[in-house]
Amino acid sequence: MLERLKEIRNRALSSVNDALEDEIDDVRVRFLGRKGELTSALKGIGSLAAELRPAAGQLANSIKKEIEAAIEARLEKIRSAGADMPAGASGIDVTLPGRPVQMGHLHPVTRIMREVSGVFERMGFTIARGPEIELDFYNFEALNIPPDHPARDMQDTFYIDNKVLLRTHTSPIQVRTMEKNSPPLRIIAPGKVYRCDSDVTHTPMFHQVEGLMVDRNVSFADLKGILTHFIHSIFDAETPVRFRPSFFPFTEPSAEVDIGCVICRGSGCRVCSGTGWLEVLGAGLVHPEVFRHVGYDPEEFSGFAFGLGIERIAMLKYGINDIRLYYDNDQRFLKQF
Repeated sequence: MLERLKEIRNRALSSVNDALEDEIDDVRVRFLGRKGELTSALKGIGSLAAELRPAAGQLANSIKKEIEAAIEARLEKIRSAGADMPAGASGIDVTLPGRPVQMGHLHPVTRIMREVSGVFERMGFTIARGPEIELDFYNFEALNIPPDHPARDMQDTFYIDNKVLLRTHTSPIQVRTMEKNSPPLRIIAPGKVYRCDSDVTHTPMFHQVEGLMVDRNVSFADLKGILTHFIHSIFDAETPVRFRPSFFPFTEPSAEVDIGCVICRGSGCRVCSGTGWLEVLGAGLVHPEVFRHVGYDPEEFSGFAFGLGIERIAMLKYGINDIRLYYDNDQRFLKQF
């Protein structure tokens, strides 16, 4: 036992003398902690013969005090060495290369949102905002979608109660803006929208930009000209554009707007299902019933509205095949932008 205690003493003192400041606590725990080597040895003294216990106990206590004193002396030496260093000096090796600060950058959805908004702002549109928690009246009824209308089934709505919901599109902003302002109007309404849907091309939360223009003598030709200019600005001037008849409750006539496939350039591929065309947005002339809800005279004023999904535009522009990548926070994906 006495030889074992002396061996522990020698190893402990050697470890203390070699320890740096941030290693001292580890040495203390290793030898003097509750499960330390010296503590374990002390517990074994009780198994010795009675005549050997006093000498072993005295030696163990003496070694413990010697290790504690050595630890304090080592700490004092380290601190003194630091205090004696010249002014401005430190323990840092200034010859080592610096660690570069990683610069952040805009998310691809934010980039496209700003790019889309910028195109319309240059055409004289102003940005309008509205609440994401919306009333059923503004989200549906004022847009010519009454309670029994089948179009409500297309929205997959998150309801808070019978009259309150998370908006399914930013069209309610158009209604709120028309309630407060008289024509002429030229606005876009960018923002988050919510629907109960999730797969490779849909997420429960996504971003839209919807637009509205109201004045006297606004025609479908104005709509076609503005949207064609927008598409050519976002993609390129050679991108083909076509308008297909469609149906939306709040516009009449209504149209889906397609562009020539940006992947295969119209020759047909998996992305465009071999058609050479990709749908990018919906549009149409504002339905007279929507004007009546906000107090506009549909005999005096006309207008058009349109809406597009930002994630959809970004997927086409950047060649992304899974919408969920935007929200996985995978740095390997985001650093590409």
